Amino acid sequence: MKKILLLVIVFTCGVANAQQDAWVYFTDKPDAAFYLANPLEMLTQKALNRRAAQNIALDDKDVPIHQDYIDGVTNATGIEVMAKSKWLNALHVRGTQSNIAALSNLSFVQSIDFASNTIADVNLRPAAPHKISETAKTADTQANFAYGQSSTQVQMLNGHLLHQDDYTGTGMTIAVLDAGFPGVDTAFPFQRLHDNNLILGGYNYVSQNENFYSGGDHGTSVLSTMGGYVEDQLVGSAPDAFYYLFVTEDVFGENPVEESYWVEAAEAADSLGVDVINTSLGYFAYDNPNYSYSYSDMDGQTAFISRGMNVAFSRGMICVTSAGNSGGTSEPHIAAPGDAPGSFTIGAVTSSEQITGFSSIGPSFDGRIKPDVMAMGQSAVISTTGGTISTANGTSFSSPITAGLVACFWQAVPNKTNAEIVQLIKESADRYNNPDNQYGYGIPDFALALALQIPNVVKPSFVLYPNPSQNLVNIVFPDAAVQNATVTLFNNLGQVVWEQTVTAAKPDFSLQNLAEGIYSYTISGANQSQSGRLVKE
Repeated sequence: MKKILLLVIVFTCGVANAQQDAWVYFTDKPDAAFYLANPLEMLTQKALNRRAAQNIALDDKDVPIHQDYIDGVTNATGIEVMAKSKWLNALHVRGTQSNIAALSNLSFVQSIDFASNTIADVNLRPAAPHKISETAKTADTQANFAYGQSSTQVQMLNGHLLHQDDYTGTGMTIAVLDAGFPGVDTAFPFQRLHDNNLILGGYNYVSQNENFYSGGDHGTSVLSTMGGYVEDQLVGSAPDAFYYLFVTEDVFGENPVEESYWVEAAEAADSLGVDVINTSLGYFAYDNPNYSYSYSDMDGQTAFISRGMNVAFSRGMICVTSAGNSGGTSEPHIAAPGDAPGSFTIGAVTSSEQITGFSSIGPSFDGRIKPDVMAMGQSAVISTTGGTISTANGTSFSSPITAGLVACFWQAVPNKTNAEIVQLIKESADRYNNPDNQYGYGIPDFALALALQIPNVVKPSFVLYPNPSQNLVNIVFPDAAVQNATVTLFNNLGQVVWEQTVTAAKPDFSLQNLAEGIYSYTISGANQSQSGRLVKE
């Protein structure tokens, strides 16, 4: 009996002394007036220019956390500060439950949110009123790349046509938040990025140092789908964009602190003037099951990282996120932060444009369409850390393939806001009028989005949409000089199965009498022609 009692006492003490994770939120930002009057103290000019271009005001979310508050928590007994977020005015801390709870005695602590579902949160006092301060506003050659194996993943989205119009990401900045980037500083597929000074920097939030060419190799593969270049083997979707590389994922375990690392890195990306963030990460289950989420938490407002992503979008950035790879499991739904309203969430299809078995599905728990669109994520062409060109599966790759083209498209229409860019891409997708919980709005067509936005842009001779189509296909003619065109469809044996002349007065044709499948097409008229693939559903 004594032994049993002793075991109970030891177990109880162990639970009481166990290390917990929590977010500590503060009441206000006493330095707000100074920073809002001196915005270059907290944001770069490039970031301010992005805000001004989209008429986005500065507000107290942009203001750093008051240093005295950070010091007060850091100096508290038994507390380790793991990460911080100015957007959410919070610190991620680690300590025993009692030591963390003792932080409630600090007058500037608003609330404490324990990561564990078994520990009650502490809500102390209301936050200070939110104040907003307005800020004042302050194509010549074509790129014809030899895509090699990577042609399908780019051409599926008609990204090669943006490249041919010299929209290759030039001047745009992409931040990649991932597990690590070993080999990016040495492997040949990334040499072009270094030769052109396109990697601007980064940080390793997991190790708390500037060695971002370390960690897991996942980020290396992800980056290669955007910035990699090996002629006739791999051409990334944004080969001429600038890149920041941030390590936020700890490959040695799953813990909510990774969400906090992500938010801290996204804040840095914002301050540096980043346009697009790619996140090929997702959070649902943790090593400590008490920290894990349920589907009911996938409402875009519960997970710390999802709330951070919503703020990132409100700052004018586009956040492109992998949907997740749980489609074939007992919990097939999207993970955080792909559930966020501010996330442009990407599922995965095969090279034949069918959803993969692993691609996570929607909707979000509150009923929003997720994923947003789809891209190739099975047998995606990537680079390894040693520079070998290989293939890999996952929404981890459909996301950056899309993110790179988002940057290219935004380069072409720089006066659009981030919300407008996302909406235009959705509208170009093949299921826009009939979205569902597997494909979202479908596979986007970046050339169509561009052609409909810039009538005078050098664009493909003709644009066919929707593609795939169940019946009617529309044609956008290149200019008024072309009044009719001949469309020819071929089967996989190269045999002509259908041919028709289409006029500008009635620019459409029907696939009603054709079997479902993938066809090759040629379309020609007035000395202009092009070829491509057309899918009949």
